[in-house]
Amino acid sequence: MIKKRIGIVGATGFTGSELVRLLINHPEVEITAITSESRKGEEFSDVHPQFLGLINNKLISINDLPKDLDIVFLALPHGVSMDFVKAHHENYRIIDLSGDFRLSGKNIYEFWYKKDHVYADGFANAVYGLPELYRTSIKDAKLVANPGCFPTSAILALAPLFANQLVSKDHIIVDSKTGVTGAGIKVRPNTHFSVVNDNFTAYGIKTHRHSIEIQEKLEEQQKGNLSVLFTPHLLPVDRGILSTCYTKPKEKVGDKTLNSMYSAFYKDEPFIRLRKSLPNLKEVRGSNFADIFVTYDERTDTIISVATIDNLVKGAAGQAIHNMNIMLGFDEKIGLNQIPLQP
Repeated sequence: MIKKRIGIVGATGFTGSELVRLLINHPEVEITAITSESRKGEEFSDVHPQFLGLINNKLISINDLPKDLDIVFLALPHGVSMDFVKAHHENYRIIDLSGDFRLSGKNIYEFWYKKDHVYADGFANAVYGLPELYRTSIKDAKLVANPGCFPTSAILALAPLFANQLVSKDHIIVDSKTGVTGAGIKVRPNTHFSVVNDNFTAYGIKTHRHSIEIQEKLEEQQKGNLSVLFTPHLLPVDRGILSTCYTKPKEKVGDKTLNSMYSAFYKDEPFIRLRKSLPNLKEVRGSNFADIFVTYDERTDTIISVATIDNLVKGAAGQAIHNMNIMLGFDEKIGLNQIPLQP
């Protein structure tokens, strides 16, 4: 059996490491090339010692990437991926895990990311890589923009409500908590152990770039303009996201109706688990599952939707592999059957 050849551009971060962890046991692909400009010539396990004896790929320069790859994953920072896509969009099928092509256009990107965008044409060709909503378009895509971790949890928690035109467009609150790996591998003042440990902080109030990503995708479901208030918080844990979302129904609605609606919307989705009780982070840790709970609070006339994901798996590498499986015509679940690490 000839396996599909996979390249991973950017090996030193958490996302590159997680891609390797999941792909190494995927029966239909081989990891052909892994790049790193800062560590080229070293073995992958020199950068990530947990892979010692498991994968011995030498890290290569991006300039030496083979021409015959079936899929290239970009595990690069925002503002860097766009250069690769501009130069190579005709040569490879690309899954970009940065935010460079998630939004609707160049002007919106530059406003929220505070960076110039060098390849505006890419926005027209990119497919948003949330399989539960865009599976058909992902199948034949040349460029897939893998969703952000926060937007993955929030959009999945809210999409059935907006697709069914059930809630008001003016009162949408997304309150999210994340583990520290969501900030990336580079140490920042607010991610030092002494700051994060035994602490809990909000950040990015009013300005977080995932606000517009959530809003634009819910607008596509609603087919109209919306206003989303999104606030992220940093938890003293390694990984995981819990998003609690609040919306106002246009008319009173019971839990039975909500649960039936969500069940119909996510029917046969392999990685959506609708919960009868509130989910928590350890129940999805290390897996590609999104656990969702929804209920109506009659006292405040509010629908409360809760979603939990692993930010490095369903929020990044696992979702990227799910997209790869769709693009290459594989069973969507292949390589993604990890059971959550509980406890």
